[in-house]
Amino acid sequence: MKTIVETETGLSKYLLDDSVTITVNSEHIVVGNPAEFIIADLNSSNTTVYENLANTRADWTGNKYMFDGTTWTQNPDWVDPDAE
Repeated sequence: MKTIVETETGLSKYLLDDSVTITVNSEHIVVGNPAEFIIADLNSSNTTVYENLANTRADWTGNKYMFDGTTWTQNPDWVDPDAE
């Protein structure tokens, strides 16, 4: 698996299969080849992509975990939207 992490916060924004192409440039991120979707608010200046992850969380949801390249930590500010 691979994850796209917001560098400033460490929040894991996307979790994708290693086979999915991610192209990061100065304006945005393109996911897929051909493009499946474009992430307009993330780019090469504010994200880090980690690949070949074997230790992903089974209950992963965007913004629920922070990832520092090695360790997953649950976001203390995350609130389950299904619980509200």
